[in-house]
This record gives sequence, structure tokens and C-alpha cells, in this order.
Amino acid sequence: MRVRLILAEALSGLRRNASMVVSVVLVTFVSLTFVGAAMLMQMQIGLMRDYWVDRAQVALFMCRADSTATTCADGVATEEQVAAVQDKLDSAALADVVRDVRFETRDEAYQNVLDLYGDDYKDFITPEQLGETFWVNLVDPEQTDVIGEAFGGQAGVEEVKDQMQYLDPLFSALTIATYVAVGIAGLMLVAAVLLIGTTIRLSAFARRRELGIMRLVGASNRFIQTPFILEGVFAAFIGSLLASGAIIAGVQFGVRQYLSDRIDFVTNWVGLGEVAVVIPLIIIIGLGLAALSAGFAIRRWLRA
Repeated sequence: MRVRLILAEALSGLRRNASMVVSVVLVTFVSLTFVGAAMLMQMQIGLMRDYWVDRAQVALFMCRADSTATTCADGVATEEQVAAVQDKLDSAALADVVRDVRFETRDEAYQNVLDLYGDDYKDFITPEQLGETFWVNLVDPEQTDVIGEAFGGQAGVEEVKDQMQYLDPLFSALTIATYVAVGIAGLMLVAAVLLIGTTIRLSAFARRRELGIMRLVGASNRFIQTPFILEGVFAAFIGSLLASGAIIAGVQFGVRQYLSDRIDFVTNWVGLGEVAVVIPLIIIIGLGLAALSAGFAIRRWLRA
């Protein structure tokens, strides 16, 4: 009977403040959608980084005829210099660092250029213009500095290049986009909290005579506060469900069916598995903030 009465009071308050409730639902929906999007974006960055870090290589570019590096004073890297680099890569000192090595000749590099850009480049590029390259995969991708220190000043090696350097700007841009989404989500959550508090105070003011009677007959503060807290939680719950639906639709149609068909260099995309992690979190965030905001607002009003 007591639970039924509390629920009836909560539903009555929702009906009386329908417009404010709709506002709370919409603000909660938008803010939690941004929160979920930020979480998924960070997960996507993690998936991309894991994929590319495992495949990124360190390239040892051997000297060409036109190289200007101090280690290329003798011109094109000689067979002895190439062999010295190969021996060092195969040495016991780098056994725990180097996973495997692939040597690319000038002819192979030339063919790769033609495969990538087309046969039209035959008239502009010759194999002699390209250098030989050692492509090194590491046991631990974070140890690229070891290769740089080992071969940075070796004769015949023009440059040591970590491929992850090309991807770091992309990851940095995506991280900044995540921070922007988090900032917008934070502002929207603050707006939702303030709006929930305002809604609860208006609802309490509209029922001030009823609350006065309840106090006179000995109703406890908890009994009086609970319906108001439920109003805020119910409105936030609807907003959370709408945000969950938007996130599922965004991943299924926006990511899986749109982006995955148009962006080739990303092979791992977030899916419903990641969504299943995010949705409970945003629901908990929505309900928790609503309960705290509503509880604080009604307690403050009752003390006034």
C-alpha cells in the first residue's frame, strides 16, 4: 500500500509537470548520447592503435646515390654495409627486440611503386632512384628507440623511420575530438542536473499544501522525498533509453554500414559488443545524477 501510494504521487507529479519532464528527457537524451559517443570513440581509438601498433614497422632506409646524410658519404650502400646491418639485426643483442625482418631490394621497391601508382610512373622513376630497405617488426612496438639508437649513425643507413609517427597525428586528432565530445556532454549533463532540480522544486511548490498536510499527520521526510526523486529518475531513465537507442542506431547504421564501407585503412570497428558495455554505464550515470539532483533539490526545499 505504501509503495503504491509513493508511485501514485510520483506519476501525479509527472503529469502536472509534463512540459518540464519532456525537457528533462530531451536534455538527458542529448547529454548521454554525447557521453556514449565519447566512450565509443575512445574504444575505437584503442582498437585502431592496437591494430596498427602490432603491424607498424621500423624502416631502415639504406643510402641511395642522391642521399645527403652524413652516413651516406660514400654514396649508394655497399653490399658489405647491407650485410653489416643484416648481421646486427640477427645478432643476439637484438634477439629480444626484433621479431622478424624483411629486406626489400631496389627492384622490389620499384615494383611496389608501380603497383601503387600505376605504370604511368615508369617514365619518371627508375630502380636506381630507390633505396634498399630493411622492414623490421618488433617484439614490443614500444621499443622503436632501441632500433634508432642501434642504427642511427651506422654507415650505409640513411634514415631510421618508425611508421607509427605517421599515425600519431591521426590518433591525436581523434583524441581531441573525444575531449570535445566529453566537454559537450559534461555541459549537457550539468544542464540536465539543473533542470531536474528546477522541475522537482516546481513540483514541490505546486503540491505545497499536500506536503504541509503530510507533515502534520506525521509523514517522514523520506516518505515525502521519495516520489519527487522517482520523478527525476523516471524522466532520466526515459532519456537514457532514448540515448541507448541512438547509440545502437549510430553504431549499426553509421559505423557498420556507412563508415566501414568508405574507410579502408580501418579494419576493426566498434560494434554491438562495445555498445553492450557503454549502454549500462550511461544508464547508471543518468539515473545516478537524476537521483542525486532530485534528492538534493527536495531536501533543500523542505528545509526552506
